[in-house]
Amino acid sequence: MEATGSAPGTAAKRPQRADARRNCEHLLAQAAEAFAERGADDVSLEEIARRAGVGIGTLYRHFPTRQALLEAVYRDQVEALARRASELLAADSPGAALAEWLAALAAFGSTKRSMNAALLAMLGKDSELFSSCGAMLRDSTTALLTRAQEAGVARTDIVGADVLRLMHGLTLAAHGAPGDAGQAGRMLSLVVAGLLTDSARQ
Repeated sequence: MEATGSAPGTAAKRPQRADARRNCEHLLAQAAEAFAERGADDVSLEEIARRAGVGIGTLYRHFPTRQALLEAVYRDQVEALARRASELLAADSPGAALAEWLAALAAFGSTKRSMNAALLAMLGKDSELFSSCGAMLRDSTTALLTRAQEAGVARTDIVGADVLRLMHGLTLAAHGAPGDAGQAGRMLSLVVAGLLTDSARQ
C-alpha cells in the first residue's frame, strides 16, 4: 500500500543526519522553484530529483508520494514566511515592514497558486494543512498590519483578512495576464499605496 502524506511529518520527528537534512532542504527548494515555473502538475518527481542533484530513491525516502512532497513544500514555504514576519516585526519602520511583507506574499503567490489546486483536490479545503498554514499567514499579516496601524502609518479601517484577500486577488489577476511581466509589481504598488497613510510615504 502506498504511504500517505503524513509520512514526512512522522519522519521529521526523528533526528536527521546533516547530509540527509541538506538533501531534504534542497529537494524542497528545487520543488518550489519548479512548481512556480511550470505548475505542480507538470513537473515529474524525477525532474525534481535531477534538479536537486540526488537520485530518485533519495527523494522517495524523504517524500514517498507526490502528495507528501506537495504538502511539505507548501508548509515549508508558509513556515519560512512566518519566520520572515517575525523578523519584520522587529524592523525599525512598521510601514516599510508591512510593505516588505506584502511583497513576500506576492512572491509566494505564484508558487502557492499552482500547489493550491493540486492540494485541494487531494486534501480538501478543511484539511489540517490549509487550516494551520492559513492561521500562520493570518496571524503574521494581522500582527504586521496592527503594528503599522498603531504607529499611525497604515489605515485603521482594514483588518488582516482584507489584506490577504487583496493579495489573493493580485495573484489571480497577475496569472490572468502572463504576457505582462510588470503587472504584478504595479498592482503591488497600488495595494501598498492604498494601505499606507501619507505619513508612511514621506
